[in-house]
Amino acid sequence: MPIDAAKATGAEPRTGEIAWSNKDVILYHLGLGAGTPATGADELRYTYEKNLHVLPTFATVAGTKVGGSLSSLPGIDINLRAVLHGGQEIVVHNPLPAKAKGVKATSRVADVFDKGKAAVIVLESSAELEDGTKLYDSRAEIFVRGEGGFGGERGPATKIEVPERPADHTIDVPTGADQALLYRLSGDWNPLHADPDFAKAAGFDTPILHGLCSYGLTLKAVVDNVLGGDVSRVKRYRTKFAGIFFPGETMRVKVWEEDGRLLINTCAVERDEAIVLSDTVVEYGA
Repeated sequence: MPIDAAKATGAEPRTGEIAWSNKDVILYHLGLGAGTPATGADELRYTYEKNLHVLPTFATVAGTKVGGSLSSLPGIDINLRAVLHGGQEIVVHNPLPAKAKGVKATSRVADVFDKGKAAVIVLESSAELEDGTKLYDSRAEIFVRGEGGFGGERGPATKIEVPERPADHTIDVPTGADQALLYRLSGDWNPLHADPDFAKAAGFDTPILHGLCSYGLTLKAVVDNVLGGDVSRVKRYRTKFAGIFFPGETMRVKVWEEDGRLLINTCAVERDEAIVLSDTVVEYGA
């Protein structure tokens, strides 16, 4: 069987050291569209090393080298063309510093769920500073088409219903035609986001934006427009990747304030508000 769930979840966690500089953070923020207007104080906190703030979603690119490629993990022998990023969650313990070295990163396969026609591989990772200060925990759900039906657990349901009333905040975020080309410089080199021929072979008219870029774009919009620009207020952020987004489209972020949390839908304006991110929740502090 291509996926040996017991072997995958029973393997020892992978650990290693990671580091980043303010240049890495700024490049990541630019990949999310930060810097417009270039001299605006609200944008400079993302793009200028003086008093640089770090969006918590930087965690999704900070520790990618430790886990290695998905197919290199014990018990995982799959066709990467059958892989889709299904969901992402970050739990923030302390604000990410603008630069760091000697950060201990750990990654493991926490679960493998059986969805019938697909398997879902749950990857968990964490990071802490040299002095033991915990930075974040993250959880990624990876769908592998055609690998279900092995008799495993289906996994928990995580459906989030937004209120029926109009959104409390509606934020439109324009993106550039080169958005994916810039974002991929932070480490995701999948040709699906750059090569028109590869994208067509995968069934798309043109390269699509990285799901994790949409994830970061959405949080930036929420921080800037709902949380007073304070990245340290974000405590937990999770989503499901429900649809595609093309660079150059306008991303519409709808936010409902409900039970001390922010419930969010992200959609593409030009395609009749086609859903991009669903079941999205931000938990935040004062």
